[in-house]
Amino acid sequence: MKREKSVFRGAGRSFYRYSESFKLHVISEIESGDLTIEGARRHYGIKGGDTVQKWLRRYGKNHLLGKVVRVEHPEEKDRIKELEAKVRELESALAQSQVKLFAYESLVDVAEKHYKADFKKNFGARQSAAALQSDKTEESK
Repeated sequence: MKREKSVFRGAGRSFYRYSESFKLHVISEIESGDLTIEGARRHYGIKGGDTVQKWLRRYGKNHLLGKVVRVEHPEEKDRIKELEAKVRELESALAQSQVKLFAYESLVDVAEKHYKADFKKNFGARQSAAALQSDKTEESK
């Protein structure tokens, strides 16, 4: 069959438009096993590496395109669903803990401003005797 195409030129590029009957003829030759996808591209001078694959998806039976088939036992599917649910649960717990952390950090910042003290730097550290003495003298005033 003769290649039926229209060529449009513009801005330094050529665009090829193939007729529906030509596309169907190429697909039928590929599906019958007379040509491979690459062989059809070469034989008919079809430009573009994905053109024939697009035609196969649109007009063909799709059995020649590579597909991934996953075979699983029902227990595996259940296990996958359980793991996905666990991931969602853990992501939710992480989000909640991040919100709590932000709230605690905000609380510390407000307390530092209000009491004019640095809680982050000296948290849990023992105060020196001089600091304790100065606190007692301030309280008695």
